[in-house]
Amino acid sequence: MRFIKRSLVLTALAAVTTLLAGCGYNNIQLLDEQTKSGWSEVLNQYQRRADLIPNLVKTVQAFATQEQAVYIGVTEARAKATQIKVDANSPESLKQFQQAQGQLTGALSRLMAVAENYPQLKSNQNFLDLQSQLEGTENRITVARNRYIQAVQNYNVEIRQFPANLTAKMFSYALKPNFTVDNEAQISKPPAVDFSTAPSTKPAG
Repeated sequence: MRFIKRSLVLTALAAVTTLLAGCGYNNIQLLDEQTKSGWSEVLNQYQRRADLIPNLVKTVQAFATQEQAVYIGVTEARAKATQIKVDANSPESLKQFQQAQGQLTGALSRLMAVAENYPQLKSNQNFLDLQSQLEGTENRITVARNRYIQAVQNYNVEIRQFPANLTAKMFSYALKPNFTVDNEAQISKPPAVDFSTAPSTKPAG
């Protein structure tokens, strides 16, 4: 009798497993985990960039003491980008995160442009090392974002398709927001960090 009950339980479990697999449950879970992993990598790479900024500012500031507006701008943009609490499942929160990171990118561009006015800074080994690290980090950010964009697209396509859409509704799997179209175009390639042709930021005279 016990053997029969055990067999029935195992048969029921096998049937449920087959049913869930057939209705897309397992694939939804896999794709959902891929989006979570991809988002974690995006955050890791942005944090890597944020960690470089204090030393970069300090190095540039040692050679260009009068560019205070630039340093303040970078510091404030970094603070905003690192303090923002982002929820990748909220369109508004994701938009705010994008804006904060975009503002930091712009502030970094202005900081790097300062180097063009100071030949000693441009040849300083510490600055060159930090610049190289920043370039590598920007590349990793771009790769991580593009992988996340693709992961979200794969997930969203899956939960729209029948019969996975029924399973998604049953288990409360909702569509995920993604980077905006304009932002996708902007991040399709890493931003340039070598501002050799940037306009001068040094006051005339």
